[in-house]
Amino acid sequence: MGMLDVTVVLLNDNYASTAIGPIEVFHSAGSLWQALHGDAQDPRFRVRVASLDGRSVTSPYGVRLLPRVAISSVKKTDLVVVPSSGLDLDTQFQRHAALLPWLRKKAAQGAYVAGTCTGAAYLAEAGLLDGREATTHWATADQFRRRYPKVNWQPEKLITEDRRVLCSGGVYSSMDLSLYLVEKFCGHEVALQCAKALLINMPRAKQSGYAVLPLSRPHEDNKVRAAETYIEQNYARDMSIERLARDLNMSPRNFIRRFKSATGRLPGNYLQAMRVAVAKEMLEDGARSLRAVSAAVGYRDAAFFRAVFKRSTGMTPGEYRENFAGVSCVNPHAPSMPARILSNGEQTNHRSARRSPRAIAVPERARSRT
Repeated sequence: MGMLDVTVVLLNDNYASTAIGPIEVFHSAGSLWQALHGDAQDPRFRVRVASLDGRSVTSPYGVRLLPRVAISSVKKTDLVVVPSSGLDLDTQFQRHAALLPWLRKKAAQGAYVAGTCTGAAYLAEAGLLDGREATTHWATADQFRRRYPKVNWQPEKLITEDRRVLCSGGVYSSMDLSLYLVEKFCGHEVALQCAKALLINMPRAKQSGYAVLPLSRPHEDNKVRAAETYIEQNYARDMSIERLARDLNMSPRNFIRRFKSATGRLPGNYLQAMRVAVAKEMLEDGARSLRAVSAAVGYRDAAFFRAVFKRSTGMTPGEYRENFAGVSCVNPHAPSMPARILSNGEQTNHRSARRSPRAIAVPERARSRT
C-alpha cells in the first residue's frame, strides 16, 4: 500500500491535542522508530493540516495553530480527522458551518472520516452517523443521545468504526484512535513501533473506566428513589426483586418496569453498577487485596467479581488500581448503616437472605435473570 493522505482539520476552540496528537502519530508512523534506530525511514502517511479558511485557529487556552491550507483546496484525501471543539454546539456549528457539507462530500468520495472526543458532534450534525455506531466523551453522551437519536451511541467504547466513519471518546483518546488507524492501514508491527517510539500505549478498548457518572438519570418516581436508596446503602447484601417489590407494595413485574423506566437500568444492572462504583473507589484508595474488595462489595467469588469489573470498565481490578490509585474522588456510596424501605422495623439478615430465581444479584457464578 502506498502512502495515505490524511487531512487533520483545525477548528477554533478545539483542544489542540485532539489535532496535534493525530498529526504527530500519523507523521511518526514508519518514520520515528526507524530514525531512532538508524534505519531507513518509510513514512506511511502524508499529513495535511487544514482549517476552514486557511487561517490560524485559537484554542480555548490561547494556543494558536497555523494550518497549511484551507479545506476547499483539499481535492482528495483518504482520511479526515475532526478535533473536539467547544460544548456549545449551536454556536460551534454556526461558526464552522462550512465544515458540514465538506465532510459529507469527502465521505461520499470514499474517505474515512474520524471524529475525536466531541468532534463526533460534527459527524452527527452532517448526518454521517445516522444508523451507525458511535462514541464520544462520556460526559456528553446523554446530550448527544437526545440531540441525535438516530445514532447508536456506545459511550462505553473508546473507539467505534462503522462503515468508514470512526469516533473516539475523551480528549486523549485521539491518540488511541490514531494508533488504531495506523494499525488498520499499516499493520500491528508499524503501530506498535509508533507507540513505542512515542512512549504511548496501544489503543484501549473502553473509556468507561475513566467515567465518574451518576448511576441513574434524574427522575421523579419516589418509590424507585426509595429502592435506589436501599440498594445504595445495602449493596453488599443479597436482595431479591420480589422482596424489594413487596416492600414497596408493587408487583415484581411493575417494579422492574418502573425501575427501568425511571433509572434507565434494570435493578440487577443497577446493583452491579453500584458494586463496581464502590470497588473503583476502593481501588483508587489503594486497596491491595482484590479478594477483600470483592467481598466488601458483595461478591464472594473473586473470579466472578473480576469478570464483572472488567466487563464494566474494560480493565481488570489490578489494572484499574495501577492506573488510578491515588486519584479517588469522595465516595458518595460509602457504606453506611443499613436502611430499610419498610417502616415496621424489620431487619434484613444477610446470612438468611433468601435467593430466588429472580434475585437482583447472586454473588456467585450464576447470572441474574434481570
